Amino acid sequence: MRGISRRGMLGLGLGAAAAVGVAGCGGGDSDGGKAGTGNGDGKGAQGSGKKADAKLIGDGSTADTGKQPHQPPKPVPLEPGQTPPQFVVFSWDGAGEVGNGLFPRFLDLAKDHGASMTFFLSGLYLLPESKKRLYHPPNNKVGASDIGYLTDDHVKATLTNVRRAWNEGHEIGTHFNGHFCSGRGDVANWTPAQWQSEIDQAMSFVTNWKTNTGWTDEDPLPFDYKRELVGGRTPCLRGQDNLLPTAQKLGWRYDASSPGGTQVWPVKRHGLWDLPLQAIPFPGHKFDVLSMDYNILANQSKNSTKAPPANYPGWRKQATEAYLQGFKRAYETNRAPFYIGNHFEQWNGGIYMDAVEEALKGMAGKKDVRLVSFRQYCDWLDVQDPKVLAKLRTLGVGQKPAGGWNTFLQQA
Repeated sequence: MRGISRRGMLGLGLGAAAAVGVAGCGGGDSDGGKAGTGNGDGKGAQGSGKKADAKLIGDGSTADTGKQPHQPPKPVPLEPGQTPPQFVVFSWDGAGEVGNGLFPRFLDLAKDHGASMTFFLSGLYLLPESKKRLYHPPNNKVGASDIGYLTDDHVKATLTNVRRAWNEGHEIGTHFNGHFCSGRGDVANWTPAQWQSEIDQAMSFVTNWKTNTGWTDEDPLPFDYKRELVGGRTPCLRGQDNLLPTAQKLGWRYDASSPGGTQVWPVKRHGLWDLPLQAIPFPGHKFDVLSMDYNILANQSKNSTKAPPANYPGWRKQATEAYLQGFKRAYETNRAPFYIGNHFEQWNGGIYMDAVEEALKGMAGKKDVRLVSFRQYCDWLDVQDPKVLAKLRTLGVGQKPAGGWNTFLQQA
């Protein structure tokens, strides 16, 4: 299989981080804390970018179809003494559909549980391989990529699912393009200007896919990507320091690229919310693991994506429990947001996809829990009293508020 299936072997890289064992794979808002989750009823159009009042943009690859459907109510500040919601963000790196049915599987799951998610789309997944010389990756050969280009059928399937995702209330971010994580062309070595080039090209591949493919009869993507794109995650969680100045100039609202974060309330860097993957409990071990499928895999099977099947049941349970224990630690203590990163992959028999599905089911529907996108979470953060957020940041990992929430936030 081409494309996403190669991600496990190409360009992922692992960086040592003792606090989390092995780390490094890159790959709706509340209404003030009321019970309920997500983004309305979750129902919506599944494919078409067409609307009677849609305004085509550029070559018609994208369109302004108005306000995004299935968004939560406008967020409001926490009231004095109010318990904060427990935000959980499920996010996906690459966000391509290569015939394994994983993209629609998790759209269905989100719909069933009123969840919004963030899909970090790789720009190359909308560029046919025949046009790969349009891609000029910084410090790499023209057309090079450490993830495979998709077949035409898979590009079309990706377009179908991205349309559906946006129409059902999910966020479309970026995972950039070529996923370079080693050697001279490593994204960790890119300058702010080179990040600008990479972002410009990702934007171009998304907004000009009709020109690049010749598929003029296909429906447009139903959003203006220049407005939609407000955050991303870098390949292998590398290169954030030089990305941030560029992201700030572009007016992005957050970045989800930092590795090894802890379960505490976030801060801003370069004017963007810094929303890192987090160190979470790893059942059976004294160290934590990063809250991403590949990092759990790396600790279980030493980077092998096809380990002996006899291991799968135990590893599936361990991965599920890691997510649920991370959730529980925040939910029952400081209510820090919880971020989970994933790839549409069938690594080790698909156990990580099963684990994240079971984990989501174990979180959905609980009091105060909000299954949201990164952008929706930023909407909530941006209307809060800075003094309240500062007070929340004083709570460490697994630390309960002294005297309970009513007392703790009355004093903010």
